[in-house]
Amino acid sequence: MDTDKYVSPLSERYASKEMQYIFSPDMKFSTWRRLWIALAETEMELGLSQITPDMIAEMKEHVTDINYDVAKEREKSVRHDVMSHVYAYGCQCPKAKGIIHLGATSCYVGDNTDIIVMNEALKLVRTKLLNVINNLAGFANEYKDLPTLAFTHFQPAQPTTLGKRATLWINEFMMDLEDLDYVQSTLKLLGSKGTTGTQASFLELFNNDQETIDKIDPMIAKKMGFENCYPVSGQTYSRKVDSRVLNILGGIAQSATKMSNDIRLLQHLKEVEEPFEKNQIGSSAMAYKRNPMRSERIASLSRYVIVDTLNPAITSATQWFERTLDDSANKRLSIPEGFLAIDGILDLCMNVTNGLKVYPKVIEKRLMSELPFMATENIMMDAVKAGGDRQELHEKIRVLSMEAGKRVKEEGKDNELPSLIAAEPAFGITEEEIKEILKPELYTGRASIQVDNYLNNYVNLVLNANKEFLGLSSEINV
Repeated sequence: MDTDKYVSPLSERYASKEMQYIFSPDMKFSTWRRLWIALAETEMELGLSQITPDMIAEMKEHVTDINYDVAKEREKSVRHDVMSHVYAYGCQCPKAKGIIHLGATSCYVGDNTDIIVMNEALKLVRTKLLNVINNLAGFANEYKDLPTLAFTHFQPAQPTTLGKRATLWINEFMMDLEDLDYVQSTLKLLGSKGTTGTQASFLELFNNDQETIDKIDPMIAKKMGFENCYPVSGQTYSRKVDSRVLNILGGIAQSATKMSNDIRLLQHLKEVEEPFEKNQIGSSAMAYKRNPMRSERIASLSRYVIVDTLNPAITSATQWFERTLDDSANKRLSIPEGFLAIDGILDLCMNVTNGLKVYPKVIEKRLMSELPFMATENIMMDAVKAGGDRQELHEKIRVLSMEAGKRVKEEGKDNELPSLIAAEPAFGITEEEIKEILKPELYTGRASIQVDNYLNNYVNLVLNANKEFLGLSSEINV
């Protein structure tokens, strides 16, 4: 490990080896070489006699054994990364040296590789996103019947169930999956369009044969595993593509933040906790603490990704005519770092959702401390049915509720509203009868049914269609 220079924490602490490889030099430059082979093969198949099968064979022998030292030394003199690698590839392929990159511009390898790399990265993101959804689906199903105090404005509200709350997290991740699938389905290669997107160089190569030139992009796309190339472009593919892709990552980051913040609040309430390992230290000063460090890290990294989505948006908006180069340095940072960060986030989400610890007794205690206030409408209706005056009873309940609330807040007492109501003759109800009315499951509405319907009619359909991607576990480095 080099300790005398900066290394991105995303590589050192958060992102997986798989995502790091996707954005590695090996992936990038071997893809460049595969693209040069696809171009040469296409040109040969379309009739360029100067390209021969033995040249193609020679190029295929040197796809992964990249002579980085030669390319690096060459770049010092020519100051051009693509031409440096054309030169280095030619050194290894003397027969093919003269036809490598024939008719192409730098963006042929640069932009097509960026699309290929983003597509591979999205595949990994999709797999991890599915596993987060799968973990949460199991959690929602397990706790679909467990009543819990709901909150609006983080103030006590009508009860829900813990499983129903988890469906709110799932729903947002499902929306992200829909967005990902749509945008990924629209990804296309740039193809080989030339310096301003006009394919002028191919008019020269193929003697103005328009029908032959029309075949170039579809053939390259097929060789590289894509269905199509973008039909029109300048020198580059539209930078709006990058913005659309990073907006997906930003959406996942939003969903992850919402979930992780809820978990952080629940951990404060001691109702639900993220995994806490046997020897984990929650605080350097306070040994008893169990801080929600992983959920906090999710929120922290997600904030970075959400802000990072502005980079390709601004870059897309400020491109001039057929191309400028003010996108390049920004893309080298914003796209890989966004993917590395979301990869780390999803690993954390998988880890947390696979080991959530629930404390039903704490949940029940908090719910029962607030439920008497929420049950007053039911108590009043029963009293009216027994012959009471609705207006009179409403006023009495208002006064008793205020008194019970005062005792809770000012004297630290338990909620005594049930006993206060039972002591009031106008209600004609005993404390035992009130206890029957205070069963939590009577106040959760259709929460449990909603969980079943949502999982069976939506979530499980997606999970069953993607079974081969499930069962993934994550390794958390820190």
